[in-house]
Amino acid sequence: MRMEARALRRALPAGAPLRRTGRGLSRATRAAAGYGGTSALAVAGIAGGLDPALRPGDVVVATEVRRDGRTGDERLPCPSAPMLAATLRRQGLTVHLGPVVSSDRLVDGADRDRLAATGALAVDTESSALLAGPPDRPTACVRVIADVAPEPLFRAATLGRVATALRALTRVGPGLAEWAGATSLEQVVLAAPRSFCAGVERAITVVEQALDRHGPPVYVRKQIVHNTHVIDDLSRRGAVFVDELTEVPDGAVTVFSAHGVSAEVRRTAADRGLPVIDATCPLVTKVHNEARRYAGQGRTVLLIGHAGHEETEGTLGEVPGRVTLVQSPGEAERVEVADPDRVSYLVQTTLAVDEVSGVLDVLRRRFPALTGPSSDDICYATTNRQVALRAIAAEADLVLVLGSSNSSNSLRLVEVARRAGTPAHLVDDVGAVDLRWLAGIRTVGVTAGASAPPHLVDQTVAALVGLGARAVRERTTSTEEVHFTLPKEKRPR
Repeated sequence: MRMEARALRRALPAGAPLRRTGRGLSRATRAAAGYGGTSALAVAGIAGGLDPALRPGDVVVATEVRRDGRTGDERLPCPSAPMLAATLRRQGLTVHLGPVVSSDRLVDGADRDRLAATGALAVDTESSALLAGPPDRPTACVRVIADVAPEPLFRAATLGRVATALRALTRVGPGLAEWAGATSLEQVVLAAPRSFCAGVERAITVVEQALDRHGPPVYVRKQIVHNTHVIDDLSRRGAVFVDELTEVPDGAVTVFSAHGVSAEVRRTAADRGLPVIDATCPLVTKVHNEARRYAGQGRTVLLIGHAGHEETEGTLGEVPGRVTLVQSPGEAERVEVADPDRVSYLVQTTLAVDEVSGVLDVLRRRFPALTGPSSDDICYATTNRQVALRAIAAEADLVLVLGSSNSSNSLRLVEVARRAGTPAHLVDDVGAVDLRWLAGIRTVGVTAGASAPPHLVDQTVAALVGLGARAVRERTTSTEEVHFTLPKEKRPR
């Protein structure tokens, strides 16, 4: 309607193409005939709320648009909705994601209850007709709630709610402009391998099986793996994540995380008689064994790693006072040892290969007799993902890395891409992708850290395709066939 168009125009950039269709499916169908050649199409306006939790001025970004009375296979998906929703939230709007349904008439009373029962959040009278165009065209649907259930539609108070919705609609414009600017995408390049490694899968399975076998709660010291989605999912199922064993009740089943623990933590658990399941990654256990072996030979052990990381803390605690942390080439230049002829090094498993090389070059120059492990400490999965990332970074204008901010291997992937000269961003999920990053971008590379679930990649790729990427290619640099057996439960006799 004219008042909706005026509200949007006030916030859109000068010259942005805006068309008013009029209200109703018949008008929308006629208007849609003129949009056949449009490269991207967003529908915006006010709507009726179906969910009683909605309030006037709330924004619904459609994940799909339905037509009342039609079958499910005629639903129109809007896969880029999570990115657009995040953009509108940055505008200070209250945003909901969910289906929008179009009706051939204004909806109230029993009809509103019927549509609400389908799971739709909002109802309008135009969107399904307007968006029924080419299937590969980027589409979006944004509706600001005016009338809300269970209040009757036809009453004087509705006018005030419409005014509230129109004020919110003026703030939608900048987000739609950002969405339109991101529809220049042409292709997505996927790094392979990516996402879960064998150690992460093993650790998650340990917690899941402990919950199935013993029932909740199962206590986990630290995060089982460094990913917010994994932690949230396991928490919903009954896992309780704690920082220290003092938070674990007597007799409670306790899991040690994939990053490992120090010998002191193991002793404390044994002294308390806690039934422990050790989910430490076998590759981290290998580093711990090497630390004990080198220290037992009377050697100074230099650990290349990052302070504060759980894996590093566990290794330092394996032989307290015998392992020295070295975080950078500068620290490697300054570190002092008791006997320069009896020095060995170890490496945190999640570091970048080139990051370690810089530190090792200094240590080898200063300590020519330096020895190290017979096989590389850096996790095979970390190395494989970095190699794969370099391959796609060479082709991409931008790289997105799926992973949480406390995931060392995910952070290293971002650093590897940037060192290769390609802009890169770490995102927890598709909703964290800033549309402004994608403005003018043609090719996006996508990968995921070893602790990030595969479905996060799938969702992100679907959203990028929804912005116009016609091609999705996978660049495979290696194939992983590693599998770790599950640990035995360690229980006191």
